[in-house]
Amino acid sequence: MRDAASTLVPGPWRHRFVSANGARFHVAEAGDGPLVLLLHDFPQFWWAWRHQLTSLSEAGYRVAALDLRGFGASDKPPVGYDTFTSAADAASVVRSLGERSAVVMGQGLGAWIAWSMPSLQPAATRAVVALGAPHPLALRTASLTLPTQIQAGRTFAGLQRPFVPERRLGDPASGYVARILTEWSAPGASWLDVDITTRYAEQMALPFVAHSAAEYYRWMARSQLWVSGRQWAAALRRPVRVPVLHLHGAADRAVLPETMGGSARYVAAGLDAHLLPGTGHFVAEEAPERVDALLLPWLAALPR
Repeated sequence: MRDAASTLVPGPWRHRFVSANGARFHVAEAGDGPLVLLLHDFPQFWWAWRHQLTSLSEAGYRVAALDLRGFGASDKPPVGYDTFTSAADAASVVRSLGERSAVVMGQGLGAWIAWSMPSLQPAATRAVVALGAPHPLALRTASLTLPTQIQAGRTFAGLQRPFVPERRLGDPASGYVARILTEWSAPGASWLDVDITTRYAEQMALPFVAHSAAEYYRWMARSQLWVSGRQWAAALRRPVRVPVLHLHGAADRAVLPETMGGSARYVAAGLDAHLLPGTGHFVAEEAPERVDALLLPWLAALPR
């Protein structure tokens, strides 16, 4: 039986568990200074931020890479995979770490949550950094109206099926996780090797993780017909009034770069958006040096 001990990868960071929003969450933490909370993507876990844990802590920030609810070494309850709960989880973790607010930085799924934080948890959100995902309402519109994005989103659509995603994700030998990582990366996927794909596949095969991961995307799609989904959309229509940095890979084959332009209408405080050539969906891992070159000066310019 696999267990979450394999999640606690050693490195120049410290592992800790915090109680927040009625659950226990694992974070990998490094450095001292203003808090930057890192939210990973699917099919990943906190380790996706290994480069930024080092570079941001060396630049004078306290960095906490979170295992989202249902992933890695965090709790995996049967419910709580809606965006309201995800935002509350992140805000509660910030407070459990002894801070009032943080820069919330997310990749893909984590960016969806980060974008939602100023609307759902404004007191905890100092600024937003979104990698590989536009504003959720812009992405939702593109996913319904842009034919190329509809085709690119076939993996997300496949997660709506019952049982099948759980079986594929839960079997490391299926090659499903490696295929997602490869297909969503820039052609050639030079950042990937067998060790990386194996680590992610084994983490997705931990008990309950595959189901939890799919549930995030099921809520995104099905909530459009629910009252909670309409309430979420209404909240996100309010302009974002904190600084936002959006980095997107020009070769992203999961969330197409054509979706980027839709975010500006939702940001009132100024949107700093950059398209990274030769980079796919997993921006933080595919191009860590270019991310740092844009991120560190932007963070330094934030009001203290």
